[in-house]
Amino acid sequence: METALRRVPENIPSDFVKIRIENSHLTELPRGSFLGVGALEFLWLNFNNITVMNMKSLEGLSNLTELRLQGNKLSSVPWTAFHDTPNLRILDLKHNRLDVLPENALRHLPGLTYLDLSFNKLTVISRDVFLNWPLYQGPERHGKREDGAANVVLALHDNPWLCDCRLKGFVEFIRSVSPPIILMNSYLTCSGPGVRAGKFFHEVEIKTCAKPVATAPLTNITRPLGVNVTLTCVISGRPDPVVQWTYGLKIIRGFTESQTQVDEDTFKSELVIPSLHLADRGVYTCAANNFIGNSSSSILVNIKAPNSSSPLSPSFPLASAEENVYIDIRIAKQTVYGITLEWYAVTENPAETWYTIHFGKFEAARKELIYIGPGINSYSVTDLLPVTKYEVCVTLKNQAPRSGQCVVFMTGSDISELEQREKLIHIIVIVCAMVLAVPAGMYACTTETRFRCLDRCAEACKRRRSTQKNPKPGERQGTFDSLQAGSDEGLCRDSNEDRRTRRRSEDKTTRAKTDQRNAAELY
Repeated sequence: METALRRVPENIPSDFVKIRIENSHLTELPRGSFLGVGALEFLWLNFNNITVMNMKSLEGLSNLTELRLQGNKLSSVPWTAFHDTPNLRILDLKHNRLDVLPENALRHLPGLTYLDLSFNKLTVISRDVFLNWPLYQGPERHGKREDGAANVVLALHDNPWLCDCRLKGFVEFIRSVSPPIILMNSYLTCSGPGVRAGKFFHEVEIKTCAKPVATAPLTNITRPLGVNVTLTCVISGRPDPVVQWTYGLKIIRGFTESQTQVDEDTFKSELVIPSLHLADRGVYTCAANNFIGNSSSSILVNIKAPNSSSPLSPSFPLASAEENVYIDIRIAKQTVYGITLEWYAVTENPAETWYTIHFGKFEAARKELIYIGPGINSYSVTDLLPVTKYEVCVTLKNQAPRSGQCVVFMTGSDISELEQREKLIHIIVIVCAMVLAVPAGMYACTTETRFRCLDRCAEACKRRRSTQKNPKPGERQGTFDSLQAGSDEGLCRDSNEDRRTRRRSEDKTTRAKTDQRNAAELY
């Protein structure tokens, strides 16, 4: 009691009948934890920190009749482990973190007289969990007592039961339960959803689950430029479906979407398009799904031509080919597994400008598209693969990437120490940036740079790491200072051609800004 054992002691005498280890910081029950104690009948392991229980942890305990695991941190139990305890009568699992009870969980517990699952995190379980119990496998089932059958005390209270259609069968089972099952507390309480929170099982009527149905009151909307447009979709289904709005087969991110409950089984989803632009025209789809099925409804958004009540012709361009082409993009932050991208665009209305991020492996023909709403100028990408060349571009919505709107970078080697790996990612990217002399703050190579230089940068970094393992006296390590020195030494030696490339890039940027000023004056 109250010791720092941390693991089950070894060499326990084989004739022990009762073992009690509590408040002793046990964290797991490995295979054969009590294999040599074949006489064991009572095992109490309450109030430890047990999070993992091996499926053969009870191996050799055929005489065990009582197992208490109260107050641990088990989020799941390997129920097949009880195949090794055919004489188990008492199983206490209260005050754990169990959130799932499989339908065959009680199959190997035919002789239980006490099962306590109270104070866990169970939200939805099937009544088949109990109907599949060997206790119910005789000719008399569904709460009917069999001759000679012992009563079983069952504790299920103080779980966050979610009383939607998925719990219908279980609620009906609890209402009709009778010996040999006896509930320790028959007043089970709903934690949700909505108005059912706080109600007892016997106070709620639960309907059968139903596939979602999504409908749009207006399927064709025409509005003038610059106005806010609200798209409405009405969804019904049980349980409540998950709703996603898509535009051009891509999930929309950055829009303002709200949901309002209409009645118990119906709610309304509204998507707001602020300050309607030409690029916003098209088909928007509201998709709803739950575990029963899915449904969708589409809405066509048109733009009213100036001084006319009719929508613009489909041949009208979605966006000007030269509209706001100057976008300054940089990688602002790098972590072990990802980057944070920031950009700045010279536009007439920055707070109303939409963007599209094109991201993927450099050689990939198709990139992932992410739509970013107004007022957002950063985006984070995670789960990058090691030793991989990526390209990320930022454009105005629906425009294809252009010169100067993309960044190419390469991740480092995948090694075990995270801090070391992070350093490698920084080294490769920063060396490239210094050698190629891209704009200050941009920690990557732009698409205007020849990629053979990028490859040579990576090779140079590998050679630098190998020399750092056995540095010569007076030689600097792989710091930012030494990286600058490496760039001065000329990892990419075609400096004249690089200067011509940079000059052409600067000329393009200058022409883009001049064109914008001229356009603004004409406007």
